Amino acid sequence: MSTAATSSRSSTIPATTAVFVRLKLSLLRNGLRQSSGRKAVWITSLVLVSLYAALQLLGFVALRGHAHVGALTVCTAALLAFGWAVMPLFFPGGDETMDPTRLVMLPLRPTPMLAGLLAAALVGIGPGFTVAVLIGAVIAGAHGAAAFAVGVLAVPLALLVCLALARAVATANVRLLTSRKGRDLALLSGLIIAVGGQLFSLAMQKLNGAGMAKLESVADVLRWIPPGSTLDAVRAASDGAYGRAATDLALTVVALAAVLWWWQRGLAKVMTAGDASTLGAASVTKPEKARAGGSGLARLLPAGRTGTVMHRSLRYIWRDPKTKASWVSGLAVGALVPIVNAAQGMSNIWFAMFAPTMLGLQMYNQFGQDGPAFWMVLQTIGSRRDAYAELRARALTFSLIAVPYVALVVTGTAYFTGRWQDWAEVLGLGFALLGALFATGALASVLAPYSIPQDSGFKNVAPGQGALAWFGMLGALIGAVLCAPLGALTIGLHLGGAHGWLWTVLPLGAGYGVLVTWAGLRLAAPRMLDRLPEILTAVSKG
Repeated sequence: MSTAATSSRSSTIPATTAVFVRLKLSLLRNGLRQSSGRKAVWITSLVLVSLYAALQLLGFVALRGHAHVGALTVCTAALLAFGWAVMPLFFPGGDETMDPTRLVMLPLRPTPMLAGLLAAALVGIGPGFTVAVLIGAVIAGAHGAAAFAVGVLAVPLALLVCLALARAVATANVRLLTSRKGRDLALLSGLIIAVGGQLFSLAMQKLNGAGMAKLESVADVLRWIPPGSTLDAVRAASDGAYGRAATDLALTVVALAAVLWWWQRGLAKVMTAGDASTLGAASVTKPEKARAGGSGLARLLPAGRTGTVMHRSLRYIWRDPKTKASWVSGLAVGALVPIVNAAQGMSNIWFAMFAPTMLGLQMYNQFGQDGPAFWMVLQTIGSRRDAYAELRARALTFSLIAVPYVALVVTGTAYFTGRWQDWAEVLGLGFALLGALFATGALASVLAPYSIPQDSGFKNVAPGQGALAWFGMLGALIGAVLCAPLGALTIGLHLGGAHGWLWTVLPLGAGYGVLVTWAGLRLAAPRMLDRLPEILTAVSKG
């Protein structure tokens, strides 16, 4: 009886695997049939990835015989595994078969499902690219029949480790990836890729200057971590160290088994456990928190309308996906530009001015993030005083983040470049520019508001309102012009040789920033009161 049951389960695995592969092919085929645009994008992606994979393969072939090519192949395998591991976190919708919760109602056991999903993962552009790179790495590092024989085992082992790791990570985080936080990660994926690309480019520049010998110390660690150990087995077989090659392959097999076990446990949990978000569990508010009227930062905010508006704006920054993505982009770019330039040997502290520029631009289109809910704000504004209080509270919210951030970036850039003598004037001009952008941003928010679609991917402007967005952003140029008096003072002190007085630019810049912000808010408040219906109409179109 037990033998028959075991035989039945064993025969179920190939049948289930074939079904999952056909399902993946059907999903791919039907997706391409939905629109010609989607088909064009897929074909273009296939051509570009194929060309890039071919270049990678040729590059590895050209490096065959290089003294440090073994270290490069090990690092390449580790980089591929890292990319497969993080891909589900930032592109959760890239593969429909990555979400096992869609199969909950089917009578499937974890083991056949695991085999089927792993086989389905082999279908796609990504696995083909991975195979091409791994084959190139084997060709570059293999010398002799034994090494190529080991390479025949190393390529599928490394590929299976990458695919199983991606699936295990996706299964373990399936609740996250289908929630609001998962959508936040998807929106931030472009930023993370851009930052990672800059860091990778910087690393490659350093590597070109020092040669691939720099990789040896990193490879000494990664060759013990699968799938790096699979390509290290090829190097070991080339050197005649067959025991080391067998150990590397065995280590990879053990790691693959561990990942599959983790994945199977995750599948069993996902397929049998209830989703807490649908169980209707109500959170109980603690009495002391209810009496306090808030917790954390909310207790530190001022009372009245100012504190309420600031609290609401901070919640937008923390919880609204597109607002969060915009802020994180500004913070990252404002710090990344001066850091990258300093790392490249450019001792120019003025690159730190990207920080106030990127954060000052967040003040533009303030009411677009409210969307149709702006009608609630409209109900509370009955005078110029109310309009001014609303705009002032929003500017104060931005100042909580922008002022210390600008000071930190300027100070850090001065440290990395060694230009401490320019610290005071750069920070002063940074504060002045921040205030000018706050002022022009408030006016642009009132005169040229536009809607931000909440369910249109990366699109941040509603159809037909692109001109309004560009018109509003022109206010940034006016903000730069508003800093001309302080800039002229700084240039005059330099030309006059009065370097000992350059420290005065810091307090003057801070005071000037506060003054120009106050003036901009005063100008925007009456116009906001007159244009409340127009603002509501503009921000409700998305």
